[in-house]
Amino acid sequence: MALLFRQLLLSCLLLGSVLEILGQLPFKRFEYKYSFKPPYLAQKDGSVPFFEHAGNAIASEENLRVTPSLRSQKGSIWSKLLTNFDWWEVEIVFRVTGRGRIGADGLAFWYTEERAVEGPVFGSKDQWKGLGVFFDSFDNDNKHNNPYIMALTNDGTKQYDHQNDGSTQQIAGCLRDFRNKPFPVRARIQYYRNILFVMFNNGMSNNENDFELCLRVENVFLPSRGYFGVSAATGGLADDHDVQKFMTWSLTADQPGITSDSGITNSEQQKFEKEFQNYQQELQKKKDDYLKEHPEAQKEKENEEDWFEEEQIRELRQIFQGQSDLRNLVQNLARKLDEIVGRQENTNSLITNFQQTAALSQGQHIPQVPGQVPVQQVASPLQRFEVDNILAASRELVASTREIKNLLSSISAKQDQAAARPVGSGGVDVSSSVNELKEGINAVKRDMTVVSQRVHSIPITQTGGQVACPSVSCVSTTMFIAVAVVQIAAFLGYSIYKNSKESQSKKFY
Repeated sequence: MALLFRQLLLSCLLLGSVLEILGQLPFKRFEYKYSFKPPYLAQKDGSVPFFEHAGNAIASEENLRVTPSLRSQKGSIWSKLLTNFDWWEVEIVFRVTGRGRIGADGLAFWYTEERAVEGPVFGSKDQWKGLGVFFDSFDNDNKHNNPYIMALTNDGTKQYDHQNDGSTQQIAGCLRDFRNKPFPVRARIQYYRNILFVMFNNGMSNNENDFELCLRVENVFLPSRGYFGVSAATGGLADDHDVQKFMTWSLTADQPGITSDSGITNSEQQKFEKEFQNYQQELQKKKDDYLKEHPEAQKEKENEEDWFEEEQIRELRQIFQGQSDLRNLVQNLARKLDEIVGRQENTNSLITNFQQTAALSQGQHIPQVPGQVPVQQVASPLQRFEVDNILAASRELVASTREIKNLLSSISAKQDQAAARPVGSGGVDVSSSVNELKEGINAVKRDMTVVSQRVHSIPITQTGGQVACPSVSCVSTTMFIAVAVVQIAAFLGYSIYKNSKESQSKKFY
């Protein structure tokens, strides 16, 4: 019984401690005038809104390169506005990269009463008044304890101890490596109720909330108002010091009448809830009026449950749909395969018929297969080359017919032109000459007929098997003269016709 009572008492104490811790959690409010982050970190003119950078710092849309990897470089960036809150939290996302195993010098976070100028302490001035959190990457004291993270406070009278890397002046620190990490390194610095926290993410994973405690110091008194800044410096060795994000939140304690979740008073919260309920009632009334005016929409509302489906039903539906698609694909393949087999059978039957027809044409005997339809002897079809020859001959015949038609048309046109042309003063009547020529030829034909008849009417005598010459003269003097006159007339007609043709041909030129 006593043991049970002790466990119950411990549980109550533990619960009270947890509630006390939860009651002490501050309310966070993002302060955009004291922050910068990508995209569009820098403006077109290279400036950062609400901040001012100096030295070798270079601002771009994605990050701020405080110092490049060159020797003896210094750069810094400071907020333009003085803080108007007592407690704050700052998260810095940065990368420190270099070629060598050892780098220099390091990067520093500042919260001071005044905006510092360029100086010897990580690119900022010495004897500051406020807080400095240093990410020191070079081992000046040769104790092999770098890279190192430390926090220092200064009232404006102390000088930073470079020879010992500030180890004699720090209020707390931790040994953490922040150079050449695969992911950006994160440092969360919180100052609340005079307690300083520094949380660190070593950049070995892309988990943004993978923080570990680096240091916690109580009774730290800083100026109530100040400026935020970041600076960096290089020495004989050099690293790229890039700041990707600098985000600031103001911290306030819970006040009576203010909820820590929403940050509004109870009266305002009740007012908002009442307005929300009124809005819900008005919306429901409008929905009912719409359904009364549009009855067809009521059916759609009844089937509203069909619009949504559970994850298992959706997976089953997708599986069933995939199987249906596969089944349709297999059916299409089977149908195409049947078509191919049918075409192959048709081709085989055609080849068999062709072989049997060729054998019958050669007089060979084809054995009859029982159940097979007897093959009839059919005329062999035209071959391809025969069809080509027939088509070529047809084309040649058509071409020849066209040439003859054109020739006849040209001859007819020339005759019409010759008949329509009048006889000139120096020309010759061609038609009369042709008529005279025809008459002369007819006369010669008649005379030759008469001569032939006379020759056939003369009796033939044979002497020793040879044909003897006639005793009477075959041609008389009158006949000879007539033939000579006809030949002269024909010669004159031909010469006249030829001259007329030559004269006509000259007129075309």
